[in-house]
Amino acid sequence: MKKSDTLYASYLQILKEELVPAMGCTEPICLAYAAAKAREVLGNMPKRIEIEASGNIIKNVKSVVVPNTDGLKGLKASVASGIVAGNSQKVLEVIAQVTPEQKQQIADFLKIVPITIIPLDCIAQLDITVKLYDDNHSSAVRIAGHHTNIVAIEKDGKTMFEGCCSDTNANMTDRKCLKMDKIYDFADTADIDDLKSILEKQITCNKAIAMEGLKNNWGANVGSTLLHFGTDVHQKAKAWAAAGSDARMSGCEMPVIINSGSGNQGMTVCLPVLAYAEEFGISEERMFRAVALSNLVAIHQKTGIGRLSAYCGAVSAGCAAGCGIAYLMGESLDVIGHTLENALGMAAGIVCDGAKPSCAGKIALAVEASILGYEMSKHGNCLVGGDGIIGNTVEQTIDHIGRVGRNGMKETDTEILKIMTE
Repeated sequence: MKKSDTLYASYLQILKEELVPAMGCTEPICLAYAAAKAREVLGNMPKRIEIEASGNIIKNVKSVVVPNTDGLKGLKASVASGIVAGNSQKVLEVIAQVTPEQKQQIADFLKIVPITIIPLDCIAQLDITVKLYDDNHSSAVRIAGHHTNIVAIEKDGKTMFEGCCSDTNANMTDRKCLKMDKIYDFADTADIDDLKSILEKQITCNKAIAMEGLKNNWGANVGSTLLHFGTDVHQKAKAWAAAGSDARMSGCEMPVIINSGSGNQGMTVCLPVLAYAEEFGISEERMFRAVALSNLVAIHQKTGIGRLSAYCGAVSAGCAAGCGIAYLMGESLDVIGHTLENALGMAAGIVCDGAKPSCAGKIALAVEASILGYEMSKHGNCLVGGDGIIGNTVEQTIDHIGRVGRNGMKETDTEILKIMTE
């Protein structure tokens, strides 16, 4: 692919849009971001708060620790942290610089300021509005479509800003240009300096939190538990990705670079590839190309599924990592495509029941499926079109997965939310 091609520029821009830093699980941080912005608009500390949130937001915020809050969880803690200590200019790192004094202020704020949560009956997977009130004024900030997409700002009931929330990728490069053969061509021919400038931080940050997850006691310690079974590359690939999630879901204050709006997915697409590159002494250039491919394959899958769903995003990311590993090891486009189909044929169907320590286990299962899918594919053992959700081409399979995640699992999502809120 030539640098002058429109597609080349689009793929680079998609990577830039998706691979952004975040500190903490992105759904609580999305709320904190909206709250910090609403606080700026109000101009005072609020005396009453209303939070309107779609079901998937409620699900993904309920059980995960909000970083820099001394272990607080939930929508109220997320919003309080943004109001008391947030800097909206930092976007998804909005509460990255909270002082010890502010941590106590967040706890005190939650005790004295009434906060009402209003579940939204809406089609949108990601939709929140934070409304703040003092004695004389009000403000409201709405985010919809993706985690940083502010679509409305109001002051005293008057619209100050109105944006687009027509779909999940509002105001972003059209993802329909993503195809497996084009992704392979881009990864294989892109200027390595272009890739390195985008991917270097993902590799550095995400490996750092993975090592922290292995070193210390975080969550359910899925990553370190996996290494009890051995330290070969197969186990390391799973353990590194799981350990990053162990730390992140339990409030670790280290930043990660996300993919498709998710830190867990951002870690899962790259860490197994890094483990294989280290094990086999693969060149840095080949590693960057493999990580680029893995990221784009994950985004391609998530385009059809949507940002939030009952379909676990770790599956998309884990299966993409298998494609990255296959590319890293010098395999053809055909082997990479069948790696994805094999992995999806085995792992699709893992449900998302919110952000919490078990995410690390789901990541490990998805990476396991992707490695098995790769080993099968390189030996010519492939699932065939018409078997279950496998299509006649890899693009058809990706489309089928999108339909399952976007349409087929709507009722599953509803039941999961009911269970979690009973």
